[in-house]
Amino acid sequence: MNSIDQQFVEFIVKSLVNNPDAVQIERRIDEKGVLLELTVDPEDLGRVIGKRGGTAQSLRTLLRALGTKNDARYNLKIIDNGVAPQHHQDDSQRSADDSEDRGEPTDNEDMVSKTRRELQDLDDLDV
Repeated sequence: MNSIDQQFVEFIVKSLVNNPDAVQIERRIDEKGVLLELTVDPEDLGRVIGKRGGTAQSLRTLLRALGTKNDARYNLKIIDNGVAPQHHQDDSQRSADDSEDRGEPTDNEDMVSKTRRELQDLDDLDV
């Protein structure tokens, strides 16, 4: 049975993403408190993080409020499973493939790299 904190995060995240069936939350208790590890479909990673990490930070703020009520300290870690989203190939993708052949970064690579950096920055925050 999922605990109230897992159900809470799961409800919010499933409301945000396009693939709610891919949402997984693992709960661990460590020396810093309760660690919730969130895994979503790679295409939904940006939605969960939000612009400049705003959505992820809001989730952590809500968890902090829940922790105040339950006398617990919660940490949320968003797991990047490293799989880039696959899109249908159209004319814009073909031009991106051409730039790849020349060794230039594609827009998709830039977005994935940026999302990974944001995830790393957010994981360093102590909430």
